[in-house]
Amino acid sequence: MNLRDLRYMLALAEHRHFGRAAEACRVSQPTLSVQLRRLEETLGVVLFERSSKQVVPTPVCEMLLAHARIAVAEVDAMAVLARATADPLRGPLRLGVIPTLGPYLLPLVFAPLRAALPQLEIEPWEDVTGALLERLRVHELDAALIATEPEGADLATEPLFTEPFLAALPPEHALCGRARVAEEDLAPDVLVLADGHCLRDQALAACGLAGPRGGSLRASSLATLINMVAAGYGTTLIPGLAAGAAQDAGITLLPLKRRATRTVRIAWRAAFPRRAAVEAVAKVIAERLRGFSAAAG
Repeated sequence: MNLRDLRYMLALAEHRHFGRAAEACRVSQPTLSVQLRRLEETLGVVLFERSSKQVVPTPVCEMLLAHARIAVAEVDAMAVLARATADPLRGPLRLGVIPTLGPYLLPLVFAPLRAALPQLEIEPWEDVTGALLERLRVHELDAALIATEPEGADLATEPLFTEPFLAALPPEHALCGRARVAEEDLAPDVLVLADGHCLRDQALAACGLAGPRGGSLRASSLATLINMVAAGYGTTLIPGLAAGAAQDAGITLLPLKRRATRTVRIAWRAAFPRRAAVEAVAKVIAERLRGFSAAAG
């Protein structure tokens, strides 16, 4: 048994198809198949149920996968640590970002990041907070841009900027004539994102709600919420960086009476060997958004 065979096993468990797994591992399908047969002989167990239609990990394989992931991650971490001693600001950096932030923040910061860190290859991955933190903990990401403080001493964070929430209203809504909108006044018809989005919980908390009351819509994207508000379906709260997209959709934006905000931060594993790369990215983003944070304050 060797590290290469463990990578093959992980790839087949993920893709559940010999051809796609072989392509992901950059080997021929017969090579991958033969090596996995040898691994099964070495371990004395059947790892995959094979049929003409699908490949499914066996129960014992499911148990072994957790150990294989740890072994591969630790070896990869050794390689990263060795490279990092030479230049932590060179090479790929897998950066997670939440969906309510990515479309609005990344276009603002990618050019400054390329200019300041030309040897660093940012690889963005968009997902909800829980999924990003899980990927971070299992070494599938190196850092993540989130809007909540994660639990656990295994992760470190650094605040980057403060983003205000704005009331988003249909143009003819009764609240449009006000200079500021009280958050609780949005409660009767506020629209929120589906479970898993931190913005959902933040919007409900700002409006003093334990759960949504405005219709049955549970959107999976902020763009859907914005378009539904524009169509007169309800109201919502949007983060300040999305203001341009909201105004383009023709909705009315007003400041909130209690000035609810969220803090965008970068998170990484406390033991991550390329901390210098994370801190360099954080510095560029914070500098780019400095004026925005000042205006929010």
